[in-house]
Amino acid sequence: MTNPRLEIDLGAISQNARGLVDALAPKGIGVTGVTKAGLGCPEIARAMLAGGTRRIGDSRVANFGAMRSAGIEASMVLLRSPMLSEVDRVVATTNISLNTESVVIHALAAAARDQCTTHGVMLMVELGDLREGVLEADLFAVVEATLQSQHLALIGLGTNLACQSGVVPSAENMAELSRIATTVEVAFDLELEIVSGGNSANLAWALNASDVGRINDLRLGESILLGRDPLHGGPLPGMRTDGIRLVAEVIESKEKPAQPWGVVGRAAFGDPPSRVGTGSVRQALFAIGRQDVDPDGLGAPRGMQILGASSDHLVVDTGERCCPVGTEVSFELDYSALVRAMTSPFVARVFSDRAHAQS
Repeated sequence: MTNPRLEIDLGAISQNARGLVDALAPKGIGVTGVTKAGLGCPEIARAMLAGGTRRIGDSRVANFGAMRSAGIEASMVLLRSPMLSEVDRVVATTNISLNTESVVIHALAAAARDQCTTHGVMLMVELGDLREGVLEADLFAVVEATLQSQHLALIGLGTNLACQSGVVPSAENMAELSRIATTVEVAFDLELEIVSGGNSANLAWALNASDVGRINDLRLGESILLGRDPLHGGPLPGMRTDGIRLVAEVIESKEKPAQPWGVVGRAAFGDPPSRVGTGSVRQALFAIGRQDVDPDGLGAPRGMQILGASSDHLVVDTGERCCPVGTEVSFELDYSALVRAMTSPFVARVFSDRAHAQS
């Protein structure tokens, strides 16, 4: 089988989506399934939709084109503010886009007019994480810019936390978003369909909150794909963490000294990783590297330790395990490692549905 490869269990992804959809439903919160870590992979999108997600979200217009070409007709949301150069494609391939700039909103209106359609706009509000978002003092002006065109529909408000500055979603900032949504509705005599509280980092708040206010949508990617809580990195209760694994092949297997020798300077990617111990180690080289994956986001099997990586080699202390040349080893991934592996043209994808195969 082709190496390196991502083994993607679509059944596990569907199970995770269904588990989160069902857990959030009593709170009145729906789920937008986020496919951006999978480069808009149609198989992953279908698995999320099969698990009950209301719509699909992604950050790249090209990914929407791939999903549309694969026959996916679900409502789709562009999660990154459109570039002015791509507004025509945004309107043609998505139903809703997240926006913060009036100039972009006017361009979307013109594109929607030319395509004889209506495009949905969700305005993002800045609540402290300092990535995208309109400050509350400027929000009314952007709302007015959206409402000026009959070819745009103000679908809702949203915010994003825990990405740029690590600001944790809380009862306080979620209540603030609810208050702002109500203020906009009263001031402009309208009703917002969506108030989107954020991403997978919001789950701890949402699942434990006695009152979620106006929040009725979360944009979930990592929690569905990997079954993990991005705030703390640990597994989420009841979620499958084995939905996506990285398999790599050994290309050298030797016993080598535990420490380098000679004058040590900078390595290919900065300061060399520190190696501990004396004597020798059983060391394996795998045919994958930083060009393909974030090695800091890989989890080696029990008893093994990742020693470092260059552009196209991963160096692993295999401990007591013998891994002759040709051995395949499966690694866990965090979100950073998954994003880079999905992006690499040298990492294949193999799909399965073990959940249904076992039923």
